[in-house]
Amino acid sequence: MPGSKGKVMRNLLDITTKKEIDRIETELLFETTDRLLDEFDNNRQFSTDDILEMHRRWLGSVYEWAGKYRQVKMSKGNFMFAAPAYIPQLMENFEKELLAKYTPCLFKSRQEVVFALAIVHTELILIHPFREGNGRIARLLATLMALQAGLPLLDFSGFEEERQEEYFAAIQCGLDRNYEPMTKIFTDIIARSLQVYEE
Repeated sequence: MPGSKGKVMRNLLDITTKKEIDRIETELLFETTDRLLDEFDNNRQFSTDDILEMHRRWLGSVYEWAGKYRQVKMSKGNFMFAAPAYIPQLMENFEKELLAKYTPCLFKSRQEVVFALAIVHTELILIHPFREGNGRIARLLATLMALQAGLPLLDFSGFEEERQEEYFAAIQCGLDRNYEPMTKIFTDIIARSLQVYEE
């Protein structure tokens, strides 16, 4: 965004400070989450169209590319996410192979629920379909899946701060189809969320 010293992406609200864009994005995410909790029932099989719509409804008033797959290359450290040209096909495969299998998230055992959350979350982050907000959309989808399984709203707070390195390492393990580290993370998130819910 002009005037932001390269810290804020071009947006529809002419916001130039990172603090303000972060505040707006967070507020809009809470509002969008509340609405989606009312709209999506426990038997919904999620689709890539649902994920695009979640993103559009969340960030549509902020970015003109909200709800559309990214057209730019992205990396984190030395790690390159999927090239933009491959994203539509990767998301189609994600829907057929994972969303169709693991949603609705109605499994008999907690272990099966945790694995469903771990694999869907990891694979969506590895594709990184959007220019901004991939982690938050993946967490929103995990929360909606957890609610289908009869769990409370998921509390990710620890992994957004002090356990970030562990989280990124778990994502990278997904490249080798090793979902054990992310399964451990979701086990901890669910335990924490249940504790908060019961207090």
